[in-house]
Amino acid sequence: MLLATLEDMPIPGASSALLIHITGHDKPGLTHSLTTILSRYGVRVLDIGQAVIHDGLALGILIELPEELRSSALLTDLLLEAHHLGVQIRFSASSAAEYSSWVDAQAKQRFIITVLGPTIDAAHISQVSGILAEAGINIDRIDRLSSRAPLQAEQAPPRFCVEFSASSVAASDEDALRTRLAALTGPGEIDVAFQHDSVFRRNRRLVAFDMDSTLIQGEVIDELAREAGVGEQVQAITEATMRGELDFQASFRRRVGLLKGLPESALQRVIERIPLTDGAERLVSTLKRLGYKTAILSGGFTFFGRVLQKKLGIDYLHANTLDVQNGVVTGEVIPPIVDGARKAELLQIIAANEGLSLEQCIAVGDGANDLPMLRLAGLGIAFRAKPLVRASARQSISALGLDGILYLIGVRDRDVS
Repeated sequence: MLLATLEDMPIPGASSALLIHITGHDKPGLTHSLTTILSRYGVRVLDIGQAVIHDGLALGILIELPEELRSSALLTDLLLEAHHLGVQIRFSASSAAEYSSWVDAQAKQRFIITVLGPTIDAAHISQVSGILAEAGINIDRIDRLSSRAPLQAEQAPPRFCVEFSASSVAASDEDALRTRLAALTGPGEIDVAFQHDSVFRRNRRLVAFDMDSTLIQGEVIDELAREAGVGEQVQAITEATMRGELDFQASFRRRVGLLKGLPESALQRVIERIPLTDGAERLVSTLKRLGYKTAILSGGFTFFGRVLQKKLGIDYLHANTLDVQNGVVTGEVIPPIVDGARKAELLQIIAANEGLSLEQCIAVGDGANDLPMLRLAGLGIAFRAKPLVRASARQSISALGLDGILYLIGVRDRDVS
């Protein structure tokens, strides 16, 4: 039987709210048809939300229900229109006290949890959602940010991402929560980012990159050392430094000293053979299109940084200058040396010049000397980083290319040309 009245609804008191649930096959004009009926009765909308998955609609409209509407034909008209549209409709009533409690809950903590990887399966979703549930965090909405996946797995694009919007009334032990989520990334199948859903999260405006092993696939100084015949010696020092076992400035001078006598022509050979990191061009071009400023803050060398700056259109470049005289590397670096502390200082200077707060900054790097700027930025991302750096940074990406960062700022694949 389709006919019904709001007097039949078990609504205590004169003032209340009614949640209208609509589910079924999505089609143009559906929302218009239902809200047109509401408008005829002068209904005030308190909240509205909609999600569509594979053309399956879930629409919710929360309305104020004054006493005079309880004896009206509103419910009957909605039921008849839903039947005509071929969708299902049901109603949930709330008392004034219940509604007030819901309004008061808007002060609760809100989070964004991003799950990304080459593929995401049910086990990954189950693990992430289970950890959130145990922490008392409710998932309010789930959105896919990556492109639609074809049925045949072999034809799917090599990335998948879902974003959870979540909330919690009670305070959470965020350090413990991050540790548990980070443990899911150990096998390297997925990455999980946990962020506060704040105004700053939606208004980042500056991205500062490390260069070596971040924007490019390799360490320039290691490649120069191979040209000079001291590759193994320099690489061993580099790896110990990136793990945080050696002071950057002292180790850097030692490594540069081993390059003494290297012909300047070797620099060009190194430029030609080190490729960009996968996803770097897509990331930077998208950031530029969205109005972001970009910077390279590198403990590497300016001769390579200038090439990247021109190729990618980077706004700021700060790196170390290798001393070359009479066509030969002298084994010295022209001060000041860009180390971890200097990177953090430069990030602050650039942000101030752009009129930005540090919360609006993103920093990306892989080594221990990147940690000061990663900790300073509103969003610090360890990219394919050493274990020490991954453990110390609040966010990390290893399962995807550099353009996976776009998901962490809420950019969908369909937004990127």
